[in-house]
Amino acid sequence: MFKDSFKYYKSRDPPPDLDAVIDLKNPDLSKVRKISPVAIEEEQSSLGLRSTEDWNIYEIIAKPGLIFIENPFTSAGQRYWITRCVKDYSKKPNKTNLDLHQVLSENENWWDVCSDNVERAKVLLPKLRWATLGYHHNWDTKVYSENFKGEMPDDMVDLTEYLARISGLCHFKAESAIINYYRMNSTLSGHTDKSEIDYEAPLFSVSFGQTGIFLVGGLSLEDSADALLLRSGDVVVMSKGSRLRYHGVPKILQADSMPWKNQNSTNDCKSKKMCIDWDKIMSYISESRVNMNVRQVLRPGQVSLDDKVL
Repeated sequence: MFKDSFKYYKSRDPPPDLDAVIDLKNPDLSKVRKISPVAIEEEQSSLGLRSTEDWNIYEIIAKPGLIFIENPFTSAGQRYWITRCVKDYSKKPNKTNLDLHQVLSENENWWDVCSDNVERAKVLLPKLRWATLGYHHNWDTKVYSENFKGEMPDDMVDLTEYLARISGLCHFKAESAIINYYRMNSTLSGHTDKSEIDYEAPLFSVSFGQTGIFLVGGLSLEDSADALLLRSGDVVVMSKGSRLRYHGVPKILQADSMPWKNQNSTNDCKSKKMCIDWDKIMSYISESRVNMNVRQVLRPGQVSLDDKVL
């Protein structure tokens, strides 16, 4: 059952045996099948992506529609998206869990304060758990509203809609996002995403930083679950029959490599301040995992939640 597997992989003492965990670097081909990316003539380097000829895309055989893309990002691409998640997507007017605690003044942003004030950073760095963009997720009602939404960043829209086309899911529209911020002791309890109107539209999840054990089960918590290692840059697509599967993150592990860091990591900087910012962000990501979870809210043909679709 999902709950039993979650408890097992969450355990600290004794730590879980990872032998049964699917590893995209060396996948068990009795459990996954490799699929080819859809050939499209579009430039992808501006999104921080490698050529699709070098991508490895897998589908879980027992869970059709559950697709994994092994890190398609360049090192520079990883640095770009990590910076966007940490420094930019956490800013107002996006909503964060910190809004509820009133630990920042109206004109303060989490990352700016953490970068400039060492003492406040000790308290604030681990406190940020999530940020919402576009149609904001309502954690109480689980219902989207036209009165509770912001703008979706163009780059996030472009990235996820490109990933959708490569995966053969051409009609996806990125309309809402949750950025999850994990520390090394964080978990994400098992859940299924049912707030959206159109369950035919897939979910996209992109991870950066430290490694997560991703647990995905069935349509009920009574169903068995598979565990996968998600390393920095890995992408999960929950589509078709796997759109409503229960999933969660029972454990964060220290990464065995740092694909965001290479010999050009400081040469990319356009200014001294950018390099200083990246050094601080790299320090943060060395003990954190960030995850972009992007979804479509509306049905095809709708431009707002108030529209009726025949």
